Amino acid sequence: MRQLLIALFLLLAAPAWAETRDPANHFFQPKFGDLQADLQEARKQGKKGVFLFFEMDDCPFCERMKTTILNQADVQDAFRAQFLLYSIDVNGDTEMNDFQGNHLTEKAFAFAHRVRATPALLFFDLDGKLVARHTGPTKNKAEFLLLGLYVAEGAYATQPFTKYKQGK
Repeated sequence: MRQLLIALFLLLAAPAWAETRDPANHFFQPKFGDLQADLQEARKQGKKGVFLFFEMDDCPFCERMKTTILNQADVQDAFRAQFLLYSIDVNGDTEMNDFQGNHLTEKAFAFAHRVRATPALLFFDLDGKLVARHTGPTKNKAEFLLLGLYVAEGAYATQPFTKYKQGK
């Protein structure tokens, strides 16, 4: 949580030339296809949960998020400090195990979580329970960092994200 606060502060003070890195290598972590095992790893690392970025090929909003937000070093560092981060292809046939150990494809997993538009940003707690969802791209880097802070602080338990944003 502290890292997200620092990143939000740095965002406000950061120059326009902030460091960028490829999100495929520096934001998202390699997938092994077992979200149940990922929960154990998240607990072991002291994370707040798992963040899933549901995307599809040729999605202009997904691409915009990757090239303007997820490529920012401070965003990458802040989110990696709090969550395990994975990309899910809503049309993907890659086999995986969900949080309950069910074997299915990425496409079936996305359908099961009612992902109908991309990007869809879903946060799961350490028990594999969905605690926050944001459909569509965030407006900007500051809103994305605030969304992470909203989940890391546990504010999702008492108020919707829109109300949380108004209070910040």
